[in-house]
Amino acid sequence: MLPATPETIAHLETLDARLRWLASWTIHNANHLRDSRDGLKVGGHQASCASMSSIMASLYFAALGPNDRVAVKPHAGPLLHAIHYLLGNQSLEKLKAFRAFGGAQSYPSRTKDVIPVDFSTGSVGLGVAVTAFASLFQDYLVAHGRLAPADIGRMIALMGDAELDEGNIYEALIEGYKHDIRNVWWIVDYNRQSLDHTTADRMFRRFDDMFETCGWRVITLKHGKRLAAAVAGPGGAALDRWFDDCPNADYAALTYQGGAAWRARLTADLGDAVAPILAAHDDEALALLMTDLGGHCMASLLEAYAQAASDDRPCLIIAYTVKGRGLPFAGHKDNHAGLMTPTQIEGLRGQLGIAAGEEWAPWAGLGDNQAATLQAFVASSPAASLPRDRAFDAVPVPAIPAPGGEEQSTQSAFGRILFDLAKAGGPLASRIVTTSPDVTVSTGLGPWVNARGLFRRQQMPDVFRAAKIPSPQKWQGGSAGQHVELGIAEHNLFLVLAAAGLAAPLFGTRLIPIGTVYDPFIARGLDALNYGCYQDARFILVATPSGLTLGPEGGAHQSINPPLIAMGQPGLTHYEPAFADELALLLHHAFGHVQAPDGESVYFRLSTRSLVQERRANAGWQAGAIAGGYWLRPPAPGAEAAIVAMGAMMPEALAAWESLVDEVPGLGLLAVTSPDLLHRGWRAGAGGSHVEALLAPLRPGARLVTLCDAAPASLSWLGGVLGQRVVPLGVDSFGQTGDLVDLFGRYGLDVDAVVAAMARALLPARKAG
Repeated sequence: MLPATPETIAHLETLDARLRWLASWTIHNANHLRDSRDGLKVGGHQASCASMSSIMASLYFAALGPNDRVAVKPHAGPLLHAIHYLLGNQSLEKLKAFRAFGGAQSYPSRTKDVIPVDFSTGSVGLGVAVTAFASLFQDYLVAHGRLAPADIGRMIALMGDAELDEGNIYEALIEGYKHDIRNVWWIVDYNRQSLDHTTADRMFRRFDDMFETCGWRVITLKHGKRLAAAVAGPGGAALDRWFDDCPNADYAALTYQGGAAWRARLTADLGDAVAPILAAHDDEALALLMTDLGGHCMASLLEAYAQAASDDRPCLIIAYTVKGRGLPFAGHKDNHAGLMTPTQIEGLRGQLGIAAGEEWAPWAGLGDNQAATLQAFVASSPAASLPRDRAFDAVPVPAIPAPGGEEQSTQSAFGRILFDLAKAGGPLASRIVTTSPDVTVSTGLGPWVNARGLFRRQQMPDVFRAAKIPSPQKWQGGSAGQHVELGIAEHNLFLVLAAAGLAAPLFGTRLIPIGTVYDPFIARGLDALNYGCYQDARFILVATPSGLTLGPEGGAHQSINPPLIAMGQPGLTHYEPAFADELALLLHHAFGHVQAPDGESVYFRLSTRSLVQERRANAGWQAGAIAGGYWLRPPAPGAEAAIVAMGAMMPEALAAWESLVDEVPGLGLLAVTSPDLLHRGWRAGAGGSHVEALLAPLRPGARLVTLCDAAPASLSWLGGVLGQRVVPLGVDSFGQTGDLVDLFGRYGLDVDAVVAAMARALLPARKAG
């Protein structure tokens, strides 16, 4: 961290103005100068960049450590591009193409930007919270001997104050407190304006209280040095009290109106009490004084960073700022999406001494000597040594045998497979880290945790075991543990998976994160799941129990649409095995797939329903199962019909096949393990997809009856592949309590329903024949 010398502060102030200009000009070019072929507004948030430019200039060029990682608030994306433009990491072509195809992205993106981006941001709040869990896994890797203590960095989030309205912030805050997280800074751009309005006055000091209660250091940067000096002098006490009491909307309006409005308001409210201050400042100077906030004062910011860096305690820095600072619409309540007019941008260019035609020049408007000095400062600054994604080794995947047993559920098989890995040890077992939002036992992870323990910073004894109280759960915690137990907040689950799934590029060690959750509650954390996939975090999600097969639990716990969610979710492969050997095969594939350069995360939808296991004649089914489906009962060439089934509905499909095979000669039974992969292949293929090859043995116009414990649309699309008539069976209304006999009868999933569906499917064809 650089010392707060006058020279350093002067350089940072110049860089602040430079970043604000480049961000503003980049956005102006995209909206006013670049040709528009569709007439849509491009946007770009000039005001949000202006309120954050001082914070980012001081942090990047004076305060970051060599291992620090930063999540930049979405609307400050142009500032990040400007920083890297000054560093030589971003091209002029990318800036000119801001928000255009192939150009600099609107919001920082790990996968789509060419500049180094530590954490993608966009959905507000998520980029903030993920830094807390990245810090947790940094500690995890240190505790497991896979990261040297000297390589520890701070996980920093730059956030807008409106992000403090996001509920996931507080879920992460509470969970972080439970795990005693360290080395986290959240820096709030506290401009007190959101997208639509000014923020609530009632929240003043409440944020401090909440974070301090959870063990955080809170540093509030309210006044800059000039304003602090004024409130320390004659008339200052009254002004300080007035400043605390001034409503956010009033402050914003006065900022926009300028010095004369400030003078009139202070005179009306405080009279002679502030006469010395008013007398010492003309209107222009008064406006500058009243907007000299801590978040724009380099000396104050550097002092705050130094205080935060004094130990590893998590720190919230509330930096008061002006939204749109230095721009003509500073303080205006509509400035969030506002854009400077050509006349206004020309005025700003003139203020900075930038000649026409030199708008993109990194050091335009500076004399040769000053430009050279500033370039040298930037080249030797912390920003010049920002960490890049690290190299990492792949984790070898051993053979994974299917657990034995004539009858078992996929959930129990999952638990046994992980337990066998835990007992056997080896590289893969040592890299697996599991997590669950208070459903560890009920999702099959209990045996793994018994064997591998909870991850805790301090040793945590199993009190029940020590007291000789019988329990199948033998949970001890310590630094060697490999399970992160979470409270029941699904956003945290997916953010933990995202953070652990980024451990390889961020920290140089591949972890294999496995998270479990009840299938219906994927929807509760869907935004965070999407966020993890968007930045190519790699993890395995095991969702169980699922569907009506949960039986007596009732409709609130009987999931319907997750397979459709998975089909529409980029970066996530969905599997829904029926048998234990399918699960073992697909888990083996998943352990490699999450590591492959062209791989992605994997979602398993499992069930607690116990099925009689299939006896295999050979391994010929395996390649098809990995690709999304295989013939469990192959059809005869030219067969007129097939049953298509998935997951826990396989017993009904098999029983119906047995009942119908004599009546429908050559009837096939297709086991679908991944409607997601089948659909992807069909959409991408040109007549050579796996699903087309699967259906090709059937005669043209053959009939399909599809069966799944999910929304019927999960499989009904198969009729469109080769133009075959489909009768889809599934669940399209909320479930209820009951046993499987009653529920399958009520929702049309039992053997009789399959037989009746086949009759409906074949009747028109046979009448026509």
